[in-house]
Amino acid sequence: MSQAWPVVPLGEIADVVGGGTPSTKEPSYWGGEIAWVTPKDLSQLTSRFVERGARSITVEGLESSSAKVLPPGALVVSSRAPIGYVAIADVPLATSQGCRSLVFTGDEPMFFYYVLKSSTEKLEALANGTTFREISGAGMKRVVVPRPPLDQQRSIATILGAFDNKIERRQQTALLAEQLIRAIFQAWFVDFGPVRARAAGETSFPSMPQPLFDALPTRLEDSRIGLVPEGWKVESIGDVVGVRGGGTPSTRQSEYWDGGIHCWATPKDMSRLTHPVLLDTERYITDAGADSISSGILPIGTVLMSSRAPVGYLAIAGVPTAVNQGFIAMVCEGRLPPIYILSWAQSSMDSIRAQASGTTFPEISKKNFRPLPVVVPPPDVIAGYQDAINPLFDLLTSSVRESVQLASVRDYVLQELLTGAVRVEP
Repeated sequence: MSQAWPVVPLGEIADVVGGGTPSTKEPSYWGGEIAWVTPKDLSQLTSRFVERGARSITVEGLESSSAKVLPPGALVVSSRAPIGYVAIADVPLATSQGCRSLVFTGDEPMFFYYVLKSSTEKLEALANGTTFREISGAGMKRVVVPRPPLDQQRSIATILGAFDNKIERRQQTALLAEQLIRAIFQAWFVDFGPVRARAAGETSFPSMPQPLFDALPTRLEDSRIGLVPEGWKVESIGDVVGVRGGGTPSTRQSEYWDGGIHCWATPKDMSRLTHPVLLDTERYITDAGADSISSGILPIGTVLMSSRAPVGYLAIAGVPTAVNQGFIAMVCEGRLPPIYILSWAQSSMDSIRAQASGTTFPEISKKNFRPLPVVVPPPDVIAGYQDAINPLFDLLTSSVRESVQLASVRDYVLQELLTGAVRVEP
């Protein structure tokens, strides 16, 4: 086995640059040409690279604050709330004080991107603070990292980058499929575009098969939620899906957890998803653990929604799973398929959240959730919708699954390469 790479503190090989925030009370500081990135922006990336944040600043705003313009290739690291998101600046940009950035001169930034991606625990160990934990500039300089020769850095970055290129392409495919699914649902079942087109004398509608379009009603009628296509029903969601909660097996009973084989989801698991498909969870429970909670193991196709902290994470279970008490689970054994219910929940989220209550944190109960209205189209429309959507959802699911598998292999290879256990030819 090869010997480990030599290690050095980051402060010896990179300049550590802090960020800053211009006064939000001064409009002239905001909306300029300089990209300005926060930890929240980093948390929402699906790529290794960052080009912009939700907001931008002006030259005047930059000069009024402690923010600095970073060169392309700088590593941007969230130093608080939370610690450990990492991205590579693809363009010149500035950051908030919630980031510490690294500018390398004689080393390969992409290599150290992977080093820091695998060093979250090390970064958190150097953080301090009472209100929130934060890693200081001095703390970042003390982070010890492996430093192979430059040719090895570049070779390792190339290998790991090839994995990420494949992962990002699959994520882009999944995103496109998800966008199309949402757009079709919005057009058919929220805007009622095909029925409105029929009423206006149109002879076809994009995305809808012609025979299905020809069979649609030609007018809208009043309902308890406003105008809906003639003959379509409006029912309560609790009457068309099985609404269930969840639970947590006693953590004092080791037989509920040790050697667990069943996925057990929490809202935290949902928060990590980039697409609405749940394929794995952080923790697992045993058969005895599943028997100890009333909801048991929910089947594949169950639509999961976090009911608190926060309300509104959504996914379709791609594996059988149990859930904790922070969920409303919708078991789709009736007239409406899971993808329809997922899309309904996405489009109805404002109404769902409006039913939440609580003093410590908002929570929606099953009692308040069940009466919420859902449009129930005729069976032929639902069948046509599934014919149109199922290939897109299969593509979404397979892309997510392949991304997860590739990431698992990449992470294994990463550890072997970063420790020097495996070496590559430059």
